[in-house]
Amino acid sequence: MRFQLTKLFIFFYILTGFSQEQQIVDSTYVNDLQEVVVTGQYNPQAVKKSVYEVTVIKRSDINRQAGNNLADVLNQTLNISILPNASTGKSNVKMFGLDGQYVKILVDNIPLVNDVGFGNNTDLTQINLDDIEQIEIVEGAMGVQYGSDAVAGVINIITKKSSQDTWQITPYLQEETIGNEYSWFDKGRHIQSLSIANNISDKWFANAVFTRNDFAGLWGDKEGADYQYDDGKRGYEWLPKVQYNAKGLLSYKTEKLRLFYKFEYFNETVSRYDSIVRENYNASTQTYNPISSDEIFTSERFLHHFNVNGNFDSGIFYDVSLSYQQQKKNAETYNYRIVEDEKFDVEKFEYESRKVYYSKGTFSNFLKESAFDFQTGYEFNVIDGYASSISGDYDGENIERKIGSYDFFTSAEYIPNSRFSLRPGARVFFSNKFDTQVALELSSKYLFKNDIELRAVVGTAPRMPNFSELYSYFVDANHDVQGNEDLEPENGVSAFVHAKKTFHLNDELILRSKLSAGYIDIDDRIELVIVNDSPLAYQYNNIDKYKTWNISFSNGFMYQQLSGNIGISYSGVSKVLAIQNYNDDYLNALQVNASLSYNIPRWSTTFSTYFKHNGPEYQFLQDENEDGESILIRGKQEAYSWWDASVRKSFYNKKLQLTLGARNLLDVTSVNNTTVGGGVHAGPSSSVLLGYGRSYFIKLLYNLNFN
Repeated sequence: MRFQLTKLFIFFYILTGFSQEQQIVDSTYVNDLQEVVVTGQYNPQAVKKSVYEVTVIKRSDINRQAGNNLADVLNQTLNISILPNASTGKSNVKMFGLDGQYVKILVDNIPLVNDVGFGNNTDLTQINLDDIEQIEIVEGAMGVQYGSDAVAGVINIITKKSSQDTWQITPYLQEETIGNEYSWFDKGRHIQSLSIANNISDKWFANAVFTRNDFAGLWGDKEGADYQYDDGKRGYEWLPKVQYNAKGLLSYKTEKLRLFYKFEYFNETVSRYDSIVRENYNASTQTYNPISSDEIFTSERFLHHFNVNGNFDSGIFYDVSLSYQQQKKNAETYNYRIVEDEKFDVEKFEYESRKVYYSKGTFSNFLKESAFDFQTGYEFNVIDGYASSISGDYDGENIERKIGSYDFFTSAEYIPNSRFSLRPGARVFFSNKFDTQVALELSSKYLFKNDIELRAVVGTAPRMPNFSELYSYFVDANHDVQGNEDLEPENGVSAFVHAKKTFHLNDELILRSKLSAGYIDIDDRIELVIVNDSPLAYQYNNIDKYKTWNISFSNGFMYQQLSGNIGISYSGVSKVLAIQNYNDDYLNALQVNASLSYNIPRWSTTFSTYFKHNGPEYQFLQDENEDGESILIRGKQEAYSWWDASVRKSFYNKKLQLTLGARNLLDVTSVNNTTVGGGVHAGPSSSVLLGYGRSYFIKLLYNLNFN
């Protein structure tokens, strides 16, 4: 079944005619200069006062895109690419050509544990946005403030911690097609959510959110789980998965003290159906009882986060977080009698687990003089985990390991006047596994008299080898991929400059322009390389050098009820491998994005559209010639464009909100790509799946607010 957009829009305008409510001014038209940010700041403060250039994705943007998870929203952001994987259901981020290992993803300033990392390599589809206030992005190395892995940048997700109403109850339903596939139960995407918030008193606030996200998978050329024939058509092109997310928060605040406790439970189940079907013919009865071997993978995440911040009587500001997180991966393997819908030979086991003990504290405002201040802090984490021996042919005990990191950092801020600020800083990394590392940073801001804002930051950020790179072990008849406990940390340095100006062309037209340039240099980058030719074996090693430069220019405007943005980014990447033949040429890439939003207050309606063009991307890859010698080959991913559109309508004093829209209007499914595939798991690939085609969604949300 396919959504009929024409009918939906007719229905929408019928509802519009019956709607009677006050004019609503979309938050797009609120002066962005009043936005408050927390990422990298001593204290929450306005964007214009920040020494860093912080890009903010507001709640209104998330609502217009009907974004349920982080992948839904970041897909349209300049300098960021989303890397989906149809075979695992995961989506990772890439920033300035660097993958998710180099991007630190935080929730309320603390890293989030995931299947393969802690704050890095995060699966964006596992981060629910239903309780999110805004998303803050800082480009470039942030090693002093946020430690290891913050090489390409930081994405900080800020959750809601207050409400204007005594009670706020918000259920919503969201239905989406997956490509042209949809039905009520076994096709499409089905999301249900309920949020309850209560201002218990002037000091106490509590909320709870529960969300279910059922992605039924893309059938495509496959025939689903109940297909009985051995012709390679059983299963799905995009694996089905179901996510459950439960969150709770309790906060307390007074004039000098603020604290909150937050709990989150996340559960994701991904089902994988084998394309091979064994006919299981019974000659005596001349009947078939087809059987296949399937798998179910479950990820569970528990998060406890306690934060306290405020001011001592001396005026010193403190902000301390304590967190315990656990990520578990379970597997169920079984044989499946397709006709009888029966499992047998079922085996269940936990094959990976990580427990993270984490604390971070910062202390600032030591001096009452407004021209000078400094901040000092610490960040400790201990990751205690194992990878199961059941992977591959390894018959030993579970590989249990513990990694501890103990960092101390300090920075000083000099603000002689309202126009200039300078902030140098340093962090020392202590570890039970690696030698002591140091991160340095110098940030500055200057506001010219013509209102040009100039910001510059240069910094370093070492990247510690992650748990998988150190301890992974996957060996069977077809694979040999092993970690390396002798890996050394990578060392990265970056420099970014941003110039921004707001033009008030008249009382109604506002134009904001920003020009940015950046450079990142990484030594001893960790790569998966061939360590044995026969049989073919791979291992993680420090082998190469990586450089990238980037220049981008963006313009945003607001005119009456119309607002929009257009941006362009051009970058070059150089990758030098430590092998006999190497190449240090720069490979260039282009991105263009644009958005447009039009608000009609009389109809309480907002029309929005988002477009992004990703130009061709190139990459040098390690390969072998006919003589078995290591060589470099040049791979290319073809260009593609992504276009989304939506209409959002409010009824009955904003109590009822209806959002209709389409994703991937250009119907992108796959593009030719020779930069992936080959090597470890498969032969060279000629294409990579990026999307499941044009899809449509409808979201119905109800706000029940009362005092």
